Amino acid sequence: MGKGASLFGYTSLYGQVPGGQAEYLRVPQAQFGPIAVPDGVADERALFLSDILPTAWQAVANADVPNDGTVAVLGLGPVGQLACRIALHQGVGRVIGVDPVAERRTLAAAYGVEAIDVGPELDDRLIDMTAGRGPDAVVEAVGMEAHGSPIGKAAHTVVGMLPDAVAAPLTDKMSVDRTHALHTAIKACRRGGTVSISGVYGGEMDPMPMMEMFDRGLQLRMGQCHVRRWSDDILPVAFGDGDPLGLESLATHRLPLDQAATGYAMFQAKQDGCVKVVLTI
Repeated sequence: MGKGASLFGYTSLYGQVPGGQAEYLRVPQAQFGPIAVPDGVADERALFLSDILPTAWQAVANADVPNDGTVAVLGLGPVGQLACRIALHQGVGRVIGVDPVAERRTLAAAYGVEAIDVGPELDDRLIDMTAGRGPDAVVEAVGMEAHGSPIGKAAHTVVGMLPDAVAAPLTDKMSVDRTHALHTAIKACRRGGTVSISGVYGGEMDPMPMMEMFDRGLQLRMGQCHVRRWSDDILPVAFGDGDPLGLESLATHRLPLDQAATGYAMFQAKQDGCVKVVLTI
């Protein structure tokens, strides 16, 4: 990419390559991962191919929503925003987006999403919004950063304060997540529906509502994004006339690379309407 733009998040040309926000990057398996970008394509249309766009694409593919169906997307960060746009672009009849941040809801609504706040009893509200049936699929784009799970938050804080030698085995064998959003997705989804999990989790000991999952006959589909698996499907849309997914306007902030720490802090605190940060060299 000509201007040296750098994706804010899991930056890389192929999945999670260490050093993705450095000025220079060694790319393993370079014969497979990189994609040739045509002349005249804006950097940020190509930039998001490295992570958030294929992650959102896979989330929608896994959700397998019928064209006349309804999908609820929990979390309207960058992946959630793109998942909403992709679902609508592919002809899904109704997309409901959920996020506590007003600016994120406003951004999603501008693309035709029914954007609602989190609020109490969210699972019941989503069921009520779909005539008592529940959405055909729920995309969980929040992950372990979910609000509403104080035990998980406390555990993360404690483990983060431990020396690496002590924290590593605890993280591997006894880690817990903040599963509030995941449980909401499970309880809101219609019987026989699909919960598509793109939010990142790393826990080993979290209880799951197995009775709810079994009784509803749900499918759970998840996993780290298979970035190159989706490239051929995405490219005609990402580089299509008129920027159909709004990739050029997704970033709300652009900062020089030496201000990366400031960008991370702003994104984490959801300050200044921050939805996506692009770092430039």
